[in-house]
Amino acid sequence: MKYHSLETHVLTNETALDRPRVDNLEPVGLDAPAIKVVTDLSKVAAMTINPCASIDNASERMISAGVRLLFVTDQYYNVMGLITARDITGERAVMYIQEHGGKREDIMVRDIMTPRHRIEVLDYEDVLQARVGDIVETLRRLGRQHALVMQRGEGEELDRIRGIISTSQVSQQTGEHIEVVGLPTTIADLAAQR
Repeated sequence: MKYHSLETHVLTNETALDRPRVDNLEPVGLDAPAIKVVTDLSKVAAMTINPCASIDNASERMISAGVRLLFVTDQYYNVMGLITARDITGERAVMYIQEHGGKREDIMVRDIMTPRHRIEVLDYEDVLQARVGDIVETLRRLGRQHALVMQRGEGEELDRIRGIISTSQVSQQTGEHIEVVGLPTTIADLAAQR
């Protein structure tokens, strides 16, 4: 077989980097297998950030990627925690300044992220057996907009975050509005619920 060289081209000023598209999500019903609403991180790259980045950098990264959650990872891509848009725009940043002083631009991701020891996950094998309605009920019970799916490592393999489920994606796929009321995080939140 004879091979030939391909022609090369120069990038234009308006060239973007392609990334996985989630706008073509398959419509599903509440009785569909839950795995259909999981963003599979073995196929779609997870958005990450360094723990020493500023929360403004984290916010900019979320906006440019169109996500509301970033994994905080070390240099070996091990999960240290996570940070959400709600963490950045909500009370966590304000409370951090009240406790430690300084200005908003001084706050780093590590200061307000949820550390890995406080992250609750769903087991991948359980999700494989569940229905979309089960996931909706789980998110409602937890008062969360996201759920992480962990696959346990076998033998020498490490456990790994295999997927993410978000209420916005589930709503988009099912066509149903999913109301998730956050759990109280402060004494003021508890008082407001009474």
